Amino acid sequence: MSLEFVEYPAKAAHKATIIWLHGLGDSGEGFLPVAPQLSLPDELGVRFVFPHAPVQPVTINGGMAMRSWYDIKSMDLDKRADEAGVRESAAKVEGLINKELESGISAEKIILAGFSQGGVISLHLAPRLAQKLGGVMALSTYMCAPNKLSDEAKHTDLNVFMAHGRHDDVVPHSAGRNAFDALSALNMDVSWQDYPMAHQVCGEELMAIRQWLIARLS
Repeated sequence: MSLEFVEYPAKAAHKATIIWLHGLGDSGEGFLPVAPQLSLPDELGVRFVFPHAPVQPVTINGGMAMRSWYDIKSMDLDKRADEAGVRESAAKVEGLINKELESGISAEKIILAGFSQGGVISLHLAPRLAQKLGGVMALSTYMCAPNKLSDEAKHTDLNVFMAHGRHDDVVPHSAGRNAFDALSALNMDVSWQDYPMAHQVCGEELMAIRQWLIARLS
């Protein structure tokens, strides 16, 4: 079953696509307001796609059903991401990427972005795809099965933008750094930014994202 989404259409001829995955309990609408805030140049022709995660029970929330890219059974970071669930959601997101490719958008003009749980999916999927994407944006996030990455990665030269809050009490700053280190160990082109914030996105970060996106898509 394909993922439902909300979109922010390109302001000119559609030339590039950013697929942006939300965090636990949110929806595609959560990051929709960011698209106009970034005010990317019209001539880049960027379309934003904000998918909705499936609704499923989440163990750490007492089994309550909510939008979630995978179950979280434990807050321990090495057990937090349910690997089977991550792979299942990654396959669904790959379906969205394939639709963009089929519509004529080249892989280097597709950016996969994600916040928190969405970032876990982005970091998992992008290096394992057959095509090399234009970049990955991993915000306030961590990595699922980092020990399997070197065996499964098809692209070790991906450009990855990582950002994290120094006061994040949901995904510790150290977890983001661990993901950065795992990517760096494979010689990926990964940059790190951190900000005096909690589990969120701040204005200064959005400015850095804007500059990075323009550089990747120009």
